[in-house]
Amino acid sequence: MTTPLKIALIGAGAMGRQHAGYLAKEPAAALVAIADPFSPALAEETGIRHFTDHREMLDRVRPDAVIIANPNDLHVATAIDCLERGVPALLEKPVACSREEASRLIAAQRHHGVPILVGHHRRHNPVAERAKAIIDAGRLGRLATVTGMWQTRKPDDYFAMEWRRRPGAGVILINLVHDLDLLRHFCGEIRAVQAITQNALRGFEVEDSAVIQLEFENGALGSLTGSDGVVSPWGWDQNVNEVPLYAKHLDQSCYFLAGSEGALAVPQLKLWRYGEQRGWQHQLTCESHRFPEESAQQRQLAHFLEVARGQAEPLVGVADAARTLAVIDAIQEAARTGTRQVPLAT
Repeated sequence: MTTPLKIALIGAGAMGRQHAGYLAKEPAAALVAIADPFSPALAEETGIRHFTDHREMLDRVRPDAVIIANPNDLHVATAIDCLERGVPALLEKPVACSREEASRLIAAQRHHGVPILVGHHRRHNPVAERAKAIIDAGRLGRLATVTGMWQTRKPDDYFAMEWRRRPGAGVILINLVHDLDLLRHFCGEIRAVQAITQNALRGFEVEDSAVIQLEFENGALGSLTGSDGVVSPWGWDQNVNEVPLYAKHLDQSCYFLAGSEGALAVPQLKLWRYGEQRGWQHQLTCESHRFPEESAQQRQLAHFLEVARGQAEPLVGVADAARTLAVIDAIQEAARTGTRQVPLAT
């Protein structure tokens, strides 16, 4: 039997708690230490050794691998601390808060040669795998339009943590980063963006609502609408049974992709196509595609253990995640200037 990998957790907030739960269900891994400068609560609840400084933890515990789930603006510095000690990391999204930070992390990883898996966990979801297979098989024909939504009402106490109210947070970087990564995965690279953002609902430094227009390199056009302050059943977290914490509306869709031969509603994987006769006066037929009910985060953790053991390349590496971040940088600049922006290479 393979000896379980010793895993340390950096950051014991909401995401850290989720990761601790997945680790508890994984026999091939063992949580051995938790570092969080703010609270020892999770360590006390789980009976795991607690540190206030992650560097001290890394040096004293010497884990086989690390999960980084601290605030966004600490991601790059923390990941580099792990790289310098030769410790593979699962780094929660976003990979960084700016293109410059991402470039620094890419350079550090190339220098040290230690793997990092970025936590865009939706790519590990069987729904995403099946949707990608349908698109790649040409069932939609030439992709032309993409519509995405992530809209919900976060509770006021979610923003009790100051970092969630200041630059480095916001609905784009915290939430829509997932949608943008998945739309890149489904539809290809994004060539240009336009955007409008607003903070009128909450009045924080960062946006609470955004409308984004996307131009893909394959010629498809897309729109993504997001808000963390509205009443809505539309969004991946509500429409996919992925994180039990959130209320579900599993009959609703959050992505609609349409091409010359068909259309696909996600996550239900309903594929709409014509029969022998084509044109809007003829009825469409609908195929419902099934997928296995498996946890995306649990599958991500299993993949990370393979990455940490040197048995697999990261499904989402730093350079890949940095391309999504470059899109976000372009979106934020487009919103600031009211102009069309082209994502810059990292």
